[in-house]
Formats: sequence, structure tokens, C-alpha cells
Amino acid sequence: MTNPDATGPATGSRSDEQVAESLYAKAEKIYPRQVHGLFARLRVLGVLGLLGIYYILPWLRWDGQQALLLDLPARKFHIFFVTLWPQDFFYLAVLLIIAGLTLFFVTALAGRVWCGYACPQTVWTEAFLWIERKVEGDRMQQQKLDALPLNARKFRIKASKHFLWIAFSAWTGFTFVGYFTPIIELGQRLLTLHLGPWETFWVVFYGFATYGNAGFMREQVCKYMCPYARFQSAMFDKDTLVVSYIPVRGEPRGSRKRSDDPVEKGLGDCIDCTLCVQVCPTGIDIRDGLQYECIACSACIDACDDVMDKMGYEKGLIKYTTEHAMKGGKTHILRPRIIIYAIILMAIFVAFAWSFSQRISLGLDVIRDRNTLYRETGEGLIENVYILKVLNMDASGHEYDLRVSGIPGLSLHKDMAVIRVDSGGVLELPVRLRADEADLDARSSNVVFELVATDDDALVAREDARFLGPQ
Repeated sequence: MTNPDATGPATGSRSDEQVAESLYAKAEKIYPRQVHGLFARLRVLGVLGLLGIYYILPWLRWDGQQALLLDLPARKFHIFFVTLWPQDFFYLAVLLIIAGLTLFFVTALAGRVWCGYACPQTVWTEAFLWIERKVEGDRMQQQKLDALPLNARKFRIKASKHFLWIAFSAWTGFTFVGYFTPIIELGQRLLTLHLGPWETFWVVFYGFATYGNAGFMREQVCKYMCPYARFQSAMFDKDTLVVSYIPVRGEPRGSRKRSDDPVEKGLGDCIDCTLCVQVCPTGIDIRDGLQYECIACSACIDACDDVMDKMGYEKGLIKYTTEHAMKGGKTHILRPRIIIYAIILMAIFVAFAWSFSQRISLGLDVIRDRNTLYRETGEGLIENVYILKVLNMDASGHEYDLRVSGIPGLSLHKDMAVIRVDSGGVLELPVRLRADEADLDARSSNVVFELVATDDDALVAREDARFLGPQ
């Protein structure tokens, strides 16, 4: 995506030829310069927080078990105090919808802040860049090292870096599998070399994907593989917050001494130091206008503000702004698409919260015996047969009382004296209902089955069924 309103060589969008050349030219390694400033500190806090959550969360315990465990073989998800079952897939689907709408809302409001601060590709790339700088040095030292022919020193440095990358990636893959297999048990099996084939595959696969994406592909993932960069322009408008260079203030650009008066020299505030390009993790020049490769990481803002401060100029030559503001207009935060996104998001979230609060971790299905509509017993009573399927979706086992109502004098008969279902268990219970023909008002009468846990009155499930008779 480029800015269609910008014109001129300094402030304009890249031409079609430049875009085509960037797509087909061999990718050159980008050496992002380290930058310091407000947004850099925010990015570091985001990286540390998100990585901390990812690596620590599987080790947390709740009620004697792993706090977050997506147990696929057992078909249940433990999420702290909640256990979700296949019957609760609806809630997971709604959570994904809420996450998607939240991303759309944030993008329409503040551009690609997700890409710059919270995207897994950005987070792990930042971690790998930190390791690379600690081992190989800063940007200039890395470029000089790569330009040298292979020797013992270069091999030692490169080998050390890749060893740390691989170790970090392997730990990432191990942690990923730890969300699906109890991580303590997984660690014990790893130490004794008794990992299962699927666990081994996913540890290696996810570790290799981390190593490749964050260590080598980096900005190529954002430019060519990520679909978000392609459709995010549909959520942008003239009031969306984006990282922009202010050409009216910066042009014409040119180098000068700090003591020089830019007005006398006919220059703008941009000293053409190219630091904004050197710090960019995707290698673009923000001065060429808005581009789809920009992930809004704000590194160029920190770099430019530092230069402006040293030159004694006002900060903000590159800043978060909107197209309306750049043209001298007023930015409208509350606008139709923002309001619509907010209303839809809030409505879905409230409905989800209410539905989840009403969720009962007990399921009851009633299936009539279709082989026989009804039969008459030796005592002259009308009998219907049902199969009850009881699903215990609670974290612990329970015993249940079964009741039935709907017809005067209706009696319940079952072969099982005590109805007990373990956590996650499903019980098929045949039952028989008997009623006097004189109490039946119609050929088909409604009856209600009620199942209540003996140790928790809140665990109750009701299900309607039909009782058939001769009338």
C-alpha cells in the first residue's frame, strides 16, 4: 500500500517500477540500527511482557493441575478455573471473532500498532536481534563481520550466535508443545529421551519455524507472507493514526551544520542523515510516503526526534499523525466505522459474557426408543423407554438425582441405583417412564427430565421429551 496523495520525488509514493523491482530483486540483508527513545522502551516492555507470558504461563498451576492446558487427546481445555469441552467449541469460536474484531477496531483507530508491538513475528525477531547484537556487535560491526572472508574468529562468532538462536528456538518449540502436553511430564520425558513421535515433531517443527522466521526471513514474512499487510488498507481512512514524515516541514532536505540557519540555506528540517532508514526493520524510507511494508514500530520516530533534539529543532518531523492532520484539517476520532466496530464488538462481548456466565457444566440428552412407540405393562400402565446421555463437564466427578415431571402419577424406573459420572465422562442410562392411561390427555404429552448433582444444587440440567400413549 502506498500513499496515493503524495507527489514529487521526495514526498511521493514509489512508482510501479520501483514496487516491481522490490518484488523481484534479490533480498538484501537488513541491519537495523539500535535506537533509543520512548517508543523503543515501549516496544521492549511489550516484548518482555509477551515473551514472559508465553514462557511462564504453562508452568503455572491451578487446583493441582496445569493452569492452561489444551488437552487434545482428552478433548478438554483447562483454562485456569474453567474446563472447556468439545460442546463448548462455540465459545472458542466467539473468542476468535472478538479477537478479529478487536484487531479491526485497533487498526482503524491506530494503524498497525499490532504489527509493531505485539505480532509474534515482531516479538521473536526483536529477541533474535538482541542476541545478534550481543554476540556480533552493533550495526557497523555486523556489516564489517559479514564482509570478511571466513576465518576462525568469524566462524566462532557466527557459531556462537546460531547456537544461542537454536537453543532459544528449541526452548520456544518445547514451550509450545507444553501447552498441549503437561509441561512437567513433557520435560521429564525429554530428559529421559522418551518423547512421543508427535511431540518430537512439533517441538522440532515449531523450533525450526522460529529459527527460520525470526533469524533469517524477518521482514520477508511481513512483506510477502503476512496477509494482514495486504488487506489492512481496507480498514484505513484519512483519520487513521499512522507513522508519517511531514514533507512540508522537512523539504527540501539537505545536510548542514548545527549552527547553520536552514532558512538562509533554503532547507527544511530534514538533514538527510538517513537514520530513519537505518533503524527501520523492514528497510523502507518513511520519507517516500506511507508504504505497506511499514509495521508502525516507531523506530524512525525515536531516531528522528533524537536528531532534531541535537540540531535544536522541534521534534515531530516524523510522528504519529493522520492524513487529515497533515493537510491542516482536524482528526476525527469518533467516526462511523469506529462507532460501528465498537458497537458490534461490545454487543458480541456482552452476549458472550452473559452466555458464559449461564453456562452449566452438565449436559443431558434424551433419546426416545424409536423401535417401540409405547407398550402396556402387566399392571395396565403405559410405558415409554428412553436413553439418557449424561455428560459431566465439571472438573470433578459427581453423583446425580434424576427426576421427571409433566404427567400426574408419572413414575420413573432405572436399572442403576446411583448415577455417578466422572469428570469428562459420558454415561448412557436407559430409563422407563410409566403412566396410567387415564392420566393421559392426548396421544403425545410433554415430560421434563431434571438431573441435579447431589453435592451442588447449581449443577442442574433439564431436557424436554415426549411421552406417547394410545389416545
